[in-house]
Amino acid sequence: MSKIKLMSHLVAGYPTDEIAFTVASAMVKGGADILEVQLAFSDPSADGPAIQGACTEVLSRSYRVKDGFHFIAKLRKAFPQTTIYLMSYGSLVYTPGVEAFCKMASEAGVNGLIIPDLPFDCDEGLTAACKKYGMENIPVASPSMSDERLSKMAHAGFKYIYGSLRVGITGTQTDIDQATLTFLSKVGAGGSKVYGGFGISRGEQSKAIADHVDAVIAGSVFVRLINEYAKDPQALSQAIEAKAKELSNQ
Repeated sequence: MSKIKLMSHLVAGYPTDEIAFTVASAMVKGGADILEVQLAFSDPSADGPAIQGACTEVLSRSYRVKDGFHFIAKLRKAFPQTTIYLMSYGSLVYTPGVEAFCKMASEAGVNGLIIPDLPFDCDEGLTAACKKYGMENIPVASPSMSDERLSKMAHAGFKYIYGSLRVGITGTQTDIDQATLTFLSKVGAGGSKVYGGFGISRGEQSKAIADHVDAVIAGSVFVRLINEYAKDPQALSQAIEAKAKELSNQ
């Protein structure tokens, strides 16, 4: 099997901007094609304990949205060829105004937004604002959606759709079975490219869905490595790079 396209998730500023930059660098070196950078949020409904804990720690330092944009701008300058998506929640987008937020994101170098709690067909103008500023709005599809609603999303003309591999929160074990693959087929039925994630932590999982997605998404597994190796930057870089290589089949 050839290289698997990888989207790797990190929380801006966790545990510090310096370490987060080291993590992002190791991800790219290990084969990550896309960096999904999360802005910390106080009530992250889709995130499991690892990412929730990271968000809480970042917010305890009074880290602001503007700090996250500064971090993303630094990544964009360092990795001009790497796709960068910003992931967060609707209230952070809505507070400054959807268009103002999208303008700031675009100026920081963001290629697309992933906002799980803004429904694709009631998005407060997010899709239009993304288009205006040269970005993609990437809606999130869940296995809990009705076939009718899932089909509506799949045929709504989005370039990319994030397919959540199971219901619940990130970071817990995901088993890839025929139902998972059928769901991914439904997500891509309208021609959108599909990103698949939620609980991906091992190379075998990546390989199991690789033929059904444009990219595999992994997040909590990297946060757990940060927690384990944060006091040893060299070991952390090596661990992040090795995991990225495993997940991207390199």
